[in-house]
Amino acid sequence: MDVQATVLLSHEMALRRRLDITANNMANVNTVGFKREQAVFHQYVANTPDAPVADARKTSYVLDFGVAHDMSAGAFEATGNHLDIMIDGPGYLSVETPEGGVAYTRAGHLQILKSGDLAIASGHRVLGEGGKPINIAADQAGQLTIGPDGSVAGPAGVIGRLAVTAFDDERLLDPRGDGLLTGQGGRAVPAQEARIKAGGIEASNVQPIVETTQMVDILRSYQMSQRISDSIDDMRRRTIERLGRGN
Repeated sequence: MDVQATVLLSHEMALRRRLDITANNMANVNTVGFKREQAVFHQYVANTPDAPVADARKTSYVLDFGVAHDMSAGAFEATGNHLDIMIDGPGYLSVETPEGGVAYTRAGHLQILKSGDLAIASGHRVLGEGGKPINIAADQAGQLTIGPDGSVAGPAGVIGRLAVTAFDDERLLDPRGDGLLTGQGGRAVPAQEARIKAGGIEASNVQPIVETTQMVDILRSYQMSQRISDSIDDMRRRTIERLGRGN
């Protein structure tokens, strides 16, 4: 087995993974509620007892372990729209998927569908406590208020409360597109612990300058890997030439 080549290959595959995630972060710099992602790698040490020298009996490889989300809050961007909200702290809005399941989002652009159901901008219905949609009567649509605990109220009183779900382990969440995440193991955030800001949305927490720096670092690491690979190839070529001359 060509140990040098496989080690370099594992390193370059890790760099490719980092590049994909960094590019995705950059693409979502203006996505409402987007949380920056970062690749997580683990070390795998392979044992080769029959290696000719002791230093070569353990070989370290890079393994792709998963993705971690930076859960720091994005900036609050005031919009003046009474239906726009930001979750100020941990947690996600629960929304209904077309398949009838539940997904989660931090995107707080809310709207009222023709059916009267409260939904996010993509049209997915927002779920309230108990997993039921929140339906707004037509005569109350322009007079809604959303309280700090997530309660949705009209002139006649509270209509429902936005269901906020928190996850102790963010690795349980998987992106499914449209700013939505799916996952298991969430817990309902009680009304007294919820912190909702109305009249604005949460901006992406991606910092373009940080991601640009990451891209430069990835490029330089890849160039260094290529130089090492070229040096190994050159060493092998010279060795074969010497063996061919009998020296």
